[in-house]
Amino acid sequence: MKLLLALSLSAATLSAETKILEGFTLIDGTGKAAQADSAMIVTDGRIQWVGPKAQLKAPAGAERINFAGKFIMPGIINLHGHLGNTIDLVQDPKNYTRDNMTAQLHNYASYGVTTVLSMGSDQDLVFTMRAEQRAGRPNVARIFTAGRGFTGKGGYPTTAMGMKGVPYEVETVAQVEKDVNELAAKKVDIVKIWVDDHLGREVKIPLPLSAAIIQNAHKHGLKVAAHIFYLQDAKDLVSAGLDGLAHSVRDKPVDQALIDIMKKKGAWQMAATFTREASVFAFVKTPPFINDPFFTRGVSPAVVAALKSDELHKKMAAYPNYDKFPGFLETAKKNLKKLADSGVNYGFGTDTGPPARFSGFFEHWELELSKEAGMTPMQMITAFSKRNAEFLGVSKTLGTLEAGKWADLVVLDKNPLTDIKNTRSIHKVFIAGNAVK
Repeated sequence: MKLLLALSLSAATLSAETKILEGFTLIDGTGKAAQADSAMIVTDGRIQWVGPKAQLKAPAGAERINFAGKFIMPGIINLHGHLGNTIDLVQDPKNYTRDNMTAQLHNYASYGVTTVLSMGSDQDLVFTMRAEQRAGRPNVARIFTAGRGFTGKGGYPTTAMGMKGVPYEVETVAQVEKDVNELAAKKVDIVKIWVDDHLGREVKIPLPLSAAIIQNAHKHGLKVAAHIFYLQDAKDLVSAGLDGLAHSVRDKPVDQALIDIMKKKGAWQMAATFTREASVFAFVKTPPFINDPFFTRGVSPAVVAALKSDELHKKMAAYPNYDKFPGFLETAKKNLKKLADSGVNYGFGTDTGPPARFSGFFEHWELELSKEAGMTPMQMITAFSKRNAEFLGVSKTLGTLEAGKWADLVVLDKNPLTDIKNTRSIHKVFIAGNAVK
């Protein structure tokens, strides 16, 4: 029996896939100082050991990869995206196919976004693909999902292009209970509510229905996040038990009352989504990044041509109140900084996926805008790794680069701690130890 056991263990060791990454500077996502000349042992996609290269005990037969002069940080976790519905600049539920989903997940991954929480616009295919990923080792961005989000009858975002019929439209508490039960049966990762009237142009879901969604989701152990715009809505929803603000407050500065209730209730500013705000006015003229290879590699030539066209510029300029959005963006920046400085929990997210919110590129632009808001590179790296994994409840397996966790990481040519724009210097991306093409 002992001989058989020894042979079995030997066979398991031989069949394991082991990589050694070495020579790099480690930024592990915990907030600790970067560690030069580090090494990491990855077996079957999980980190077995990480530390100084001088202390490395290399397993026999392991593949050794020299990353001398490189910097390794955790993969970006995006707490606010939308998968599947958009091709180029057209949003339509008919686009929600396995091929389009896979292409978008690969695009995210190629930019170092190794996990995305899809926030309320999904179809049942997402649960199939999520299950497939969790049964193995993905080589595209990991899926977390809210399934279908909630709004009121005829409320935003059902009026947006390609969004009619996508969220639940509820009018009664009985409908809320039925729909939340349906989501819980599908094991969604979070529940989403849209709470916005777009400066009075849309129908906003009534607060009692939002409160009922929160209450019913919590019965199933599910967190709830909300699309918000107004300070008063943020206060009301957090008071009702909301777990996460999926956008910044943008109508006015956050006040001490919101800070106090968020800290008391443990609510998060889970995503600031600065790029969402910027996208409303950035394309009134040809954007400065239109010929940047880091941008163009993630979009089609048709998108590049459209962004240069007078037709699109005029269409964007006709968006109601578009000239107010630069001010909303500046308010959002100040609000994130104030919440962070006040000790409110914060994460990282972008609202990428819908038309003109370009997945991959926008995550890095979001980091740049966060710097403009006064956030440090270490704060933002910790936000998109450690903090986001904590919000999702998966910090035992994802987020930071520590032993026992999945090897979801980005190898960079330049140091992101000296300039957050250096997150764009991507050399290689790994998800579950698999190199992303």
